[in-house]
Amino acid sequence: MTPTLGAATREWARIGVLSFGGPAAQIALMHRIVVDERRWLTERQFLDALSFCMLLPGPEAMQLATYAGWRLHGVLGGLIAGLLFVLPGALVVLGLASLYVVYGDVPLAEAIFLGIKAAVLVIVIEALLRVAKRALLRSFHWWIAGAAFVAIFFLALPYPLVIAVAALVGALAGGDAVSEDAPPLAVTPGRTLGTVATWLAIWLVPLFALDWMLPGSILGEIGRFFSVLATVTFGGAYAVLAFMAQDAVEGYGWLTAGEMMDGLGLAETTPGPLILVTEFVGFLAAARDGGSLAMGFAGAVVTLWATFAPCFLWIFAGAPYIDWIGTRPRLRGALAGITAAVVGVILNLSLWFALHVVFGTVTRETAGPLVLWTPELASFDWRVVLIAGVAALLLLRLHKGIALTLAVCAGLGVLLSAL
Repeated sequence: MTPTLGAATREWARIGVLSFGGPAAQIALMHRIVVDERRWLTERQFLDALSFCMLLPGPEAMQLATYAGWRLHGVLGGLIAGLLFVLPGALVVLGLASLYVVYGDVPLAEAIFLGIKAAVLVIVIEALLRVAKRALLRSFHWWIAGAAFVAIFFLALPYPLVIAVAALVGALAGGDAVSEDAPPLAVTPGRTLGTVATWLAIWLVPLFALDWMLPGSILGEIGRFFSVLATVTFGGAYAVLAFMAQDAVEGYGWLTAGEMMDGLGLAETTPGPLILVTEFVGFLAAARDGGSLAMGFAGAVVTLWATFAPCFLWIFAGAPYIDWIGTRPRLRGALAGITAAVVGVILNLSLWFALHVVFGTVTRETAGPLVLWTPELASFDWRVVLIAGVAALLLLRLHKGIALTLAVCAGLGVLLSAL
């Protein structure tokens, strides 16, 4: 049964506040609420939408939330779901970035984040198992997932290439039997073009106006930089990092590589998409250029606009086609292949995150075509393992909620850090 807009809004707000742990945990949280608990989407609708969002640049979890909101209540529902997914984390990152600029290191925040990171490890593992159970339906799906993991984690192949190959393999293998009496498209090409034109204007006109009113301002540079970033970075925050590290650090000199990693740490341990690391970068760049927190706030707003406005364009233009794609065997097979590859991608992100949380120092080494992440054994943090064990007990054994688990683990992080 379709919920009222008010009831749906409360759930989107709940998801936005609890969406810790990166895309794996966020997608699992949405699945639990939207499919298992509320039954607003079917399993097939959810996985088809997830596969479609994985094809797009930008944060797939935020785009998935936007699609679910659109599916229930149209454009207004999509806007509410997408904004509520982003805003809680954006406000937290804004506050922490302000503290970072004024005070540098924040010991209490670092202690709290230690506990949250440990809990996130277990949340991600649970998420990986949930998604794999629902996505790996045939034997060749397991092969696709394994190949995708090896291609990204050990060979560092481009994410778009991995997804394209998975789609091709899935299409050649074909999808499930689908009725030939598939319904026609519920949208016309003209209407799609109108949607694209409208959201292009919403996205770009304010940025052009800002650049025109403040020529030479760093805010214009930030708007241009993150608009380009929003269209070329597939694969989420870790793909964004590679692009930003080259340009924001080496090209523009807005911050150091260490500060970039601090920003990722903030984004990883706050609710919302990991791509909120861009907000941290925009805040620091503008605050330092303008010499004030107010300028940093302006830089954060411009960054958020340039990063997330395109997401609404992709979803509102493409959402009406997702069900139609699902009625075509070859296209459904391609989506199934992409969904299987997503399991490998999430495993890659999960392992990368685990290494960087459990070990203080992890180096990237190459051996011919292979990329190897090597932890420094002396930097092993036993506190993370201990807190993760408590999180596993609460989540997997006692089946406690995510909010309680995060609170308990944050408290343990403060206690162990004090000791």
